Amino acid sequence: MTESAPDVETETDAAPAASAIDAPFIDPVAMEDDPDELFAGDHGTLDAEVRRVLVHILQRRFLAAERSKQEWKLLIEHQQIIESRLNDLFLRLVVDHGRGLAYKQQVRSDEIEVPILLKDLPYSRVETLVLVHLRTVHQRESAAGESSVRIDIEDVEQNVLSYFTEVDGGTARQQKAVRKAMDRLDREGIIDEETTGRYRISPLVEVILSAEKLKELRDWLREQVGAGHDEEEGAL
Repeated sequence: MTESAPDVETETDAAPAASAIDAPFIDPVAMEDDPDELFAGDHGTLDAEVRRVLVHILQRRFLAAERSKQEWKLLIEHQQIIESRLNDLFLRLVVDHGRGLAYKQQVRSDEIEVPILLKDLPYSRVETLVLVHLRTVHQRESAAGESSVRIDIEDVEQNVLSYFTEVDGGTARQQKAVRKAMDRLDREGIIDEETTGRYRISPLVEVILSAEKLKELRDWLREQVGAGHDEEEGAL
């Protein structure tokens, strides 16, 4: 009796079956052929330009309509989705159309636990003195109808140095401290050095120091000056 040979799948028979099982439902598309993918493994849904605006808001202190017209236009057009992405990070988007400024704020709540992403970096005494003077000048000039307020470094030094004492070192050291403070405020966009020693004061200074906070600091400075005069008279 002759046994029949067992059924054996040939290579040509098995290949199609394996291909049918392993084949993807959707043919893969190379990254360079996929217009929605900006980089390998990209799962983002925003256009590249909108992503850049979002990063701008995250990286910098503020976005100014006057200095970044294209970014401002994109922000207004896509404000809802950008605001949503910031909210996912417990950040709030503030768009001040009057001043032409947009900036982020840390959400804080007593009802839910909120991880703090934005760290408050306090201003030093010298930086605060400079801010108070810049805010005062901006308030005065704006009330007089000046749309673009500018100030010279000599004006800032003359005002701020009047609050210094011998403990703060000599004049050269004091001037260096003032210029260092101006450099930080320039980096943050609160002022913009247009020419050497000549600065344009941004409306952002009104956001940094509200009218109420400005009054509070002015009162504090007057008290400090008064206390200093009393000490000098007592020493005589």
